[in-house]
Amino acid sequence: MKKQYIWILLSCLCFTACKKLDQEPQSTPTNKAVFGSESGLKLYTNSFYAMDFLPKNSTSQDAVSDYLAVKSVSDFIRPGIFTPSQSTGWTWTDLRNINYFIENCKDPSVPIDIRNNYLGIARYFRAYFYMEKVKRFGDVPWIGKPLNINDPALYAGRDKRTLVMDSVLADLDFACANIKATNDATRSTVTKWVAYAYKSRICLFEGTFRKYHTELGLQSSASAWLENAASTAKEIMDKGGYSINTAGGPGVSYRQVFTSTVPVASEVLQAAVSDLTLNVLNEANWWWTSGTYGAKASFTRTFINTYLNLDGTPFTNDPAYTTMLFKDEVKNRDLRLKQTIRSGNYKRISGGVQIPAPPVFSYTFTGYQPIKWTLDDMYYDAGALNINSIALFRYAEVLLNYAEAKAELGTLTNEDWAATVGVLRARGGITGGLSAKPIIADPYLIANYFPGITDPSILEVRRERGIELSLEGLRYSDILRWKRGPLMDQEWDGFYVPALVTPMDLNEDGILDVAFYQGAKPKPEVAGVTYVDVSATIGGKTNSQLLKNGTFGELIWMNEIVRKWDDKMYYYPIPQADLQKNPALGQNPGWQGN
Repeated sequence: MKKQYIWILLSCLCFTACKKLDQEPQSTPTNKAVFGSESGLKLYTNSFYAMDFLPKNSTSQDAVSDYLAVKSVSDFIRPGIFTPSQSTGWTWTDLRNINYFIENCKDPSVPIDIRNNYLGIARYFRAYFYMEKVKRFGDVPWIGKPLNINDPALYAGRDKRTLVMDSVLADLDFACANIKATNDATRSTVTKWVAYAYKSRICLFEGTFRKYHTELGLQSSASAWLENAASTAKEIMDKGGYSINTAGGPGVSYRQVFTSTVPVASEVLQAAVSDLTLNVLNEANWWWTSGTYGAKASFTRTFINTYLNLDGTPFTNDPAYTTMLFKDEVKNRDLRLKQTIRSGNYKRISGGVQIPAPPVFSYTFTGYQPIKWTLDDMYYDAGALNINSIALFRYAEVLLNYAEAKAELGTLTNEDWAATVGVLRARGGITGGLSAKPIIADPYLIANYFPGITDPSILEVRRERGIELSLEGLRYSDILRWKRGPLMDQEWDGFYVPALVTPMDLNEDGILDVAFYQGAKPKPEVAGVTYVDVSATIGGKTNSQLLKNGTFGELIWMNEIVRKWDDKMYYYPIPQADLQKNPALGQNPGWQGN
């Protein structure tokens, strides 16, 4: 009965939160039942896990990125289309709920170390809330308390990035110092090591953002953030007890992390855990296999080309790569490739029977169809049925945060390289270049991804980050902090097609899979072959799927829709409705008058 009463009180407290920064807060009932016991503090902080700003399904977040072709172009990246009236995200309900807890968690009847534990959790979530706001809008108001009805801060302007980020860091420092739990067997809650992992992520973001966004004039402070990123990641490496999963060997151990029902405890620090008995499931299969649901997202060939050969050399060192057929280009490559896309002997399960599963052109536009998050049994394709856990923080990211921070600082050693990138590449079956950092800059990476970056270590860590962390919801943040927004303009290219009306066996199982044609569909059709029309127009309308050279070449997708990055897009505009309510907020540069 007491627990039910606490929950009713907590619901009342949460209900009073204002939905917008400039809406008036309301009074709340007595809070002794919540803040006067550890069970009340735990109940309140448990409510934070359902807050709107947290990722709910990281399997689909990279749909907005440079390396995935999707079924439609976002208005945000189309010139002259997106305006402040379409912008969203200026919502502050969750912040008030967090601040209310922080302000009221001071009942002396609860021991100080227990209070600080839950304060640490609350401040972790506040840091997370604010980081999402800073990534989206840049300068935002720092609100460190629940606002009263007459508080002038309701209509104040925005604070400088430096103040907000220093406050975020202070929250994370407190969380790291005071959260008690160092292990959670379920991997579903925030522990001390999760706080450390998030701190390393945020310090890396802010350090590189300040380094490459020279227009901010904050380059002099970038190194301090990068040093903090490295030291924080190193704390986990030295004391956290985590390791990279290698169970089953290089051909399967990577994908196990993403398809396992129970989080792989050695590598996963926190996960969104599915529970069939509670009907807590995810929709990964539905999103990644449906021809109608989801974004029909497939990798571009430009990105797939960055996967190394098994001997550690760049695939693009071979001049024949430009015309290599799909069945050949996936061979002798980093084994994470075949655990990320349909290729080779990949099979699915139907009615308990394994069947060959090459790329399906009712889904993919490029031929590089992802499997990283999907379960092989086709039963899970028909809705939100997936039982696999979704990793939110992995030890692999911690290693890469450390390696990148050290590379950016110019202090990465061979030992650092071997302990981070070397370990990750070894899991992918790569045999060369594991023990010493690179000394040659890959011209393909420079030409296609990072012009102006000549440091081989920085280039290779960025290559590794793209491959290891693909489809985990981090790519767009990386693009922002590296100031590489123009990558969003990159052509959506697919695998190489040598000729029209020539069926291709994509997985070399002796069964022809797909053929491309123009005009009338070839007769007679080959049984089992999917025929894809790559005519310039179909039924009088422009066709989005073409071959680059007309009758042969790489598949290209949706080139008729112009995508153009502008530097103003490093921030979203303040939503027009919110700016009208509070003009003191000001609009972000480049969005005025839109």
